[in-house]
Amino acid sequence: MRVVFVGPPGSGKGTQAKVLCERFSIPQVSTGDMLRAAKAEGRLPADIIQAMASGGLVPDELVVKLIEQRTAEPDAKAGFLLDGFPRTVPQAESLGAMLAAQGSVLDAVIALEVPEKLLLERAIHRRTDKRTGQIYHLQYKPPPPGADLEHRHDDHEDVVRKRLATYLALTANLLPYYEKAGLLTRVNGVGEVSEVTDRCLAALSLEDKRGAHHG
Repeated sequence: MRVVFVGPPGSGKGTQAKVLCERFSIPQVSTGDMLRAAKAEGRLPADIIQAMASGGLVPDELVVKLIEQRTAEPDAKAGFLLDGFPRTVPQAESLGAMLAAQGSVLDAVIALEVPEKLLLERAIHRRTDKRTGQIYHLQYKPPPPGADLEHRHDDHEDVVRKRLATYLALTANLLPYYEKAGLLTRVNGVGEVSEVTDRCLAALSLEDKRGAHHG
């Protein structure tokens, strides 16, 4: 099961990715985590580290190389879930070429869809307890009395709007690209975590059946 998972910031993508990876016993391959690990291990050139620090983009070839190394590891034999990549059509093409060189293909692309109004609401009302690291939501999961709350910079409305706009601009062509390839399933990301998981699983079993016809 080789899956690409896409969704805007705050869509609950990280939570769902964890659940699906446990369910299928496949690793979650997060490009952000891989870059941080490569940096910590001293495997990144100085100019790349500088680009990351200033929020710049890391060259696609480097990211694809890291994915190639990661997916060649034994725990990825049965497949993997890619989180955070690709975001653009050229990246998707690079990924496709890399997989083809390994003699494999992508099985499915799941796009978690959540209305912008709800994404903003989820982020803007999020608070972190400085002492415990526990995350609360003023509306859905109110903090206990006496919690030492912090409103993270990332969760301020202007920052959230900017991140959403960046995400939408980047992925505008990606979803149609995968749709055309017959790989994309759009999943409603609104509701309880377990409800969204069930929809993702249903989407993947659909892909499985489709895959059986391809083969």
